[in-house]
Amino acid sequence: MNRNFYLAAIAVILTSSCSKPNKEEVEAPAPVQVTAVTQDTIRRVAVGDGVLFPRDQASVTPKIAAPVRKFLVNRGDFVKQGQLLAELENRDIAAAAEEGQGGVEQAESNLRATRGAAIPEATVKAKTDVDAARQSLDAAKKVLDSRQDLFRQGALARRQVDEAQVAWAQANGQSLAAEEHLRALVAVAKDEQMKTAAAQVAAARSHYQSLQAQVTYSRILSPISGVVADRPLYAGELASPGTPLLTVVDISRVVARVNVPLKQAAIVRAGQSAILTLQDSKEPLEGKVTVVSPASDPNTTTVQVWIEIANPEGRLKPGIGVHAVIVAEVFKAAAVVPAAAILPGEEGGDAVVTVSSDSRAHRKKVELGVREGGKVQILNGVQPGDEVVIVGGMGLDDKQKVKVVDTTVKEAEDEDENGDSEPGGKEQKKDEAKPKAK
Repeated sequence: MNRNFYLAAIAVILTSSCSKPNKEEVEAPAPVQVTAVTQDTIRRVAVGDGVLFPRDQASVTPKIAAPVRKFLVNRGDFVKQGQLLAELENRDIAAAAEEGQGGVEQAESNLRATRGAAIPEATVKAKTDVDAARQSLDAAKKVLDSRQDLFRQGALARRQVDEAQVAWAQANGQSLAAEEHLRALVAVAKDEQMKTAAAQVAAARSHYQSLQAQVTYSRILSPISGVVADRPLYAGELASPGTPLLTVVDISRVVARVNVPLKQAAIVRAGQSAILTLQDSKEPLEGKVTVVSPASDPNTTTVQVWIEIANPEGRLKPGIGVHAVIVAEVFKAAAVVPAAAILPGEEGGDAVVTVSSDSRAHRKKVELGVREGGKVQILNGVQPGDEVVIVGGMGLDDKQKVKVVDTTVKEAEDEDENGDSEPGGKEQKKDEAKPKAK
């Protein structure tokens, strides 16, 4: 009996100790890592990837079909605008041009003859005909008047008066015809002959200019200054209109055509600065936004942005892939915390957990601003110098006791909101703070 009572007493004691946990265990502080809210410069940025293109490019195509006589440049040569690049065979069209020049000279000679000889001679003859017709008319008038007087005196028969009247009518008709011919010659014939001769000159000159242009087309000139990027033909091969004979690119400045997500493209404007990095290099390159496409690509839901970059040494080659960070706005002396300090948004909005001097956690609502990589701007809710939890904040109750176990923060490379790392990101460490007293 004593043994059974002893066992029962032990069971009661054990049950009582399990149902009443140690007060120290309930109050055990939660381990957290903290960092201070800092004042730092943060930027509103848009990011995207793209490819480099030359600022200007010209595919030089011939306007005539002819064999290439000779090339004066090779691939990789620097050329200037207007420089002679190649010559095509042109002996046949040069001979035709000389023939056309002779046609111009012949037409001009005909025009001079028309002005100085043919028209004055015809005019003089017409005037002479008018004068002769008028003299005949006057003579016929005198005869008619004389016979009419004699007829009234009864000294002449009526038949002779009628004959004189018929002669006067014929002379009058000839005079009128001569005067009309003179007027037509002066007013119409002269102008038409001059116009015909002038038109012949114009046609001959146009034909000659066309042949001269054909000769000019046989000399291939560079439309821009740049580098010869391609020369697919060799001397002796046939150059054809529409087929590039050479390609010249201007890479003194290059243009990065970057595809920016539609959401970020709303803040991009022409004139903004940009930082670019090449695929095989981390060296930053400075550029400026020159073009923002007014339309988006429905397949990729991106907007194409052109960023121009100086390339005086020609080190940047078209076709290289680039990553661009376009700086839309810069905020200096902003309150900044690591992205890890932001608790996931709930019904109450975004929040952080701060640690007070008595080592207790306090959940505070915050208004977020710009996010750049691993940094987030805090517009209100906390102040620079406040300590916020970056590890261990999930699940903490308000005013719960915490223990700062370590304040060493290894910041990952700067990431954009899509998770792509930004250029120049490095691991940084905050100064290690002393654990807070409980």
